[in-house]
Amino acid sequence: MRRTKSRAFRLALCVATLAGVGVVSSVGTAAALASTPRHHGGPAHVVGRIYVNDNTTGVNTVAGFDRRSNGTLTPIPGSPFPVGGAGTGHATASQGSLQLSGNGRYLLVVDAGSNQISVVRIMPDGSLRPVHSGPVSSNGGNPVSIAVYNRLVYVANADPVSPNYTGFWLGRGGRLHAIAGSTVSLPAGSQPGDVLFSGDGTKLVGTRVATSEIDSFTVGAGGLLTAAPGSPFPAQGVGPFGSEFRPTNPSQLFVSNAHNGGILGTVSAFRDSGDGRLTSIGSSPFADEESAPCWVEISHDGRYLYAVNTGNSEISSYAIAWDGALTLVGSTPFKNGLVGPEDARLSPDGSTLWVVESGADAIAGFSVDGASLTELSSSPTAAPAGASPSGIVVTQLLPFFHR
Repeated sequence: MRRTKSRAFRLALCVATLAGVGVVSSVGTAAALASTPRHHGGPAHVVGRIYVNDNTTGVNTVAGFDRRSNGTLTPIPGSPFPVGGAGTGHATASQGSLQLSGNGRYLLVVDAGSNQISVVRIMPDGSLRPVHSGPVSSNGGNPVSIAVYNRLVYVANADPVSPNYTGFWLGRGGRLHAIAGSTVSLPAGSQPGDVLFSGDGTKLVGTRVATSEIDSFTVGAGGLLTAAPGSPFPAQGVGPFGSEFRPTNPSQLFVSNAHNGGILGTVSAFRDSGDGRLTSIGSSPFADEESAPCWVEISHDGRYLYAVNTGNSEISSYAIAWDGALTLVGSTPFKNGLVGPEDARLSPDGSTLWVVESGADAIAGFSVDGASLTELSSSPTAAPAGASPSGIVVTQLLPFFHR
């Protein structure tokens, strides 16, 4: 990991960042597979899987990869898998466009091109099968982000004229049922970019990228939302984008501020009170020293935060104090230069951070040692031809199941 200084990148929106990033040819997997390292006298076995929303036009697909013990990714037979709805054919400027259900049996997929949400069943061999009920309307236009807590699902629709958040129950067989009265309308042009639940499911927040505000709600027993007193809250910088609650403390919320006008991005830390009111932690916002921090991921032990900087393709690492204050430790570049990194997810065991390279149509992997990140020798892995990869989900196999 190396510490970087402030850079001259100035971006108006992460979407503009992605449009300006040149496509970098990514490293294919064939050579890596041909020289797959051996472990304990046997071949590298499957330890989990990775799924990526391809956001393809026509029929949207999700790419699936077996994740092996040596860090290589190999396509699951039959991948990419059709999900039924349609994508847009370009990167989705949002966090969470692909999510795992609470019971781990289904993937929920944003179909931004057809204004739908698809649900697909994860089969024992890792392949995906659309549920019988098929895609459902997202109850709005241009769905970009999904939040899941147990059976409760909320979707952020970023239609420029009538954006909203709207709720569903995930029922038997993966069927989504709209919750009557759950839709929360937003002002035209507010551009929601992320919607997420707190770890205990009692709170839901959403970022408004274009108007630099944060919506905060409490969640009722019937899945309906109650806006916090004072919501929406002003963001602490321009373009609040990615967000995540601290896994070990659901009252602490972290939000990346991608632009801040003429200066570099920052990351904010908030305390989310019982009624959903957001108050600043310490000297928040905290400097990022990089360009366009758009996506946020936090280590499972709650000690470190990783901000993915789309503008200059680096990942900033922070230490998180007990009270939620952040200390910037350093930043790690992607080995292939400007690759337009987007959504990021840690593996369930916390050992690897996987990142979508939207500008290179690939998936990158980094080994994790606290705040220190090192890109894997086999990284990046190419996405399927024609994909515009966005959201990502990382799963773990049971220890006794090797393939």
